[in-house]
Amino acid sequence: MPTRHDIRNVAIVAHVDHGKTTIVDAMLKQAGAFAAHQLESVDDRVMDSNDLEREKGITILAKNTAVKYHPKDGGDVITINIIDTPGHADFGGEVERGLSMVDAVVLLVDASEGPLPQTRFVLRKALQQRLPVILCINKTDRPDSRIDEVVNETYDLFLDLDADEEQIEFPIVYACGRDGIASLTKPEDGTVPADSTNLEPFFSTILEHVPAPEYDETAPLQAHVTNLDADNFLGRIALLRVEQGELKKGQTVAWIKRDGTIANVRISELMMTEALTRKPAEKAGPGDICAVAGIPDIMIGETLADPENPIALPLITVDEPAISMTIGTNTSPLVGRGGTGKGADAKSAIKDRKVTARQVKDRLERELIGNVSLRVLDTERPDAWEVQGRGELALAILVEQMRREGFEMTIGKPQVVTKEVDGKTYEPVERMTIDVPEEHMGAVTQLMGTRKGRMDNMSNHGSGWVRMEFVVPSRGLIGFRTEFLTNTRGTGIAHSIHEGHEPWFGALQTRNNGSLVADRSGAVTAFAMTNLQERGVLFTEPGTEVYEGMIVGENSRSDDMDVNITKEKKLTNMRSSSADSFEAIVPPRKLSLEQSLEFCRDDECVEVTPEAVRIRKVNLDARERARAASRAKHG
Repeated sequence: MPTRHDIRNVAIVAHVDHGKTTIVDAMLKQAGAFAAHQLESVDDRVMDSNDLEREKGITILAKNTAVKYHPKDGGDVITINIIDTPGHADFGGEVERGLSMVDAVVLLVDASEGPLPQTRFVLRKALQQRLPVILCINKTDRPDSRIDEVVNETYDLFLDLDADEEQIEFPIVYACGRDGIASLTKPEDGTVPADSTNLEPFFSTILEHVPAPEYDETAPLQAHVTNLDADNFLGRIALLRVEQGELKKGQTVAWIKRDGTIANVRISELMMTEALTRKPAEKAGPGDICAVAGIPDIMIGETLADPENPIALPLITVDEPAISMTIGTNTSPLVGRGGTGKGADAKSAIKDRKVTARQVKDRLERELIGNVSLRVLDTERPDAWEVQGRGELALAILVEQMRREGFEMTIGKPQVVTKEVDGKTYEPVERMTIDVPEEHMGAVTQLMGTRKGRMDNMSNHGSGWVRMEFVVPSRGLIGFRTEFLTNTRGTGIAHSIHEGHEPWFGALQTRNNGSLVADRSGAVTAFAMTNLQERGVLFTEPGTEVYEGMIVGENSRSDDMDVNITKEKKLTNMRSSSADSFEAIVPPRKLSLEQSLEFCRDDECVEVTPEAVRIRKVNLDARERARAASRAKHG
């Protein structure tokens, strides 16, 4: 079959924080993607264009770039299309889409940490699609690197995932992505490769081992939509890979939709990626990754084909969702008001906010267009929807994006998505890998035991750290991280991936402490906080506006306690030396959105506004909550 030797398509896959985006930065700079005067102003992790990605230090959206590589032997320029994929299993839909666009993958593994759960996840996806693999051992300069052991662990991982003989014969590149240096010769542990000064060995390995796209000259046009973007002038943009035939600007093509119907549409604009910008192009051939405009309702997984002979490509399938949460309109007394709850003018504040059910529903439906791993289901209430996703982080990222866009919402406690098998309830389970210092091993084992975790493996590298693997129900991990970091004094590292479904594990007790619940509306006073701080840990500062049913702290006991946190000190004419007690207020614990979702119990929810995240009871009225508890107790 004819082959296009001027192009290579490769995805870079790895665990979170193993250096994917950093090595792509170095590739862009060394391939001449930036002019000399631009190099000074180019940011680190230039591919992480999203604010949330920069703040959290992780890749959330799969993105593509292209570098023009000039071979050292003076041959023709070769375009290398690089897909930078997320390393977190919660964003698995992005990984699966990225892999559908490429002909091989570069598996990046940290020279110290070795293969971790997400390494297993992304590698399994690549092997299922029969893609060749190039192994890159990154961060060889880490003082605690153990290169030989990590290579052996990677071979073990390939065998564990049933790789065949061709797939396990992979080339190995050793790199320090931060310094932009790669070598085919193994360096000493803790050193930068000494026989190279750039990424030339990495580029040459990609050219040698990534197959060039093959095509059939007589085949009709077939192009697969793998991602979506938007432009203020061009509208919706579809990113696609041309599998067969040629796509031209102004051409009329057959658009094969998800439901099988076919419509003829015109390509109004065709663009190709060069470094970080899209440039207009006249045509795209087999193997090219391009962007087209002119089809307003196109969706991921659909096909553009020849109008005379339309042949659909298979739809992109993703793993089933494991976690769900209810997202509804904000129903608290402070809806539409500022961060303190006061707001200069409540009416003008509401104008700038998105608080209606229609606005929330439209935003969730918009998210479905570009996120194939998400599902939105109706609930019994017209102002709330059940949103299902891969994991807690993916759903928390969605909520964070919405609050930054001005939405106010009520978020229910995350739940697991169960399924029925032969009349029995099955729930999702996770494979959790934990690295902790030896002295915290007992505390972690006890913590996982209360969450029904089953230890599968344990290894000690002899460096004072222990690696443990557990299989644990997904709902046991809701609220796990905060407790885990407390028990390990911030030193533990934990990562998990979805491992399938197992029979229901039974009841779980995750949070032992109750809540301190405000029993009236008003502003928090320092006097009230001084008296209440011995009852538990407070979440609010003096001057914060609260309402009845809002949770203002964590009780030191297991049951909830209604408290008056707005109580003021009574002023009298009488003076005495002991009347004024000056006690220091313990600084309140500030909970992030993820921590608030972890903290929630079944009868609690989180109120999310652009300025504030508050935890509240689902039922705000204290007397009604007491009646409901009494009914539940006595049946």
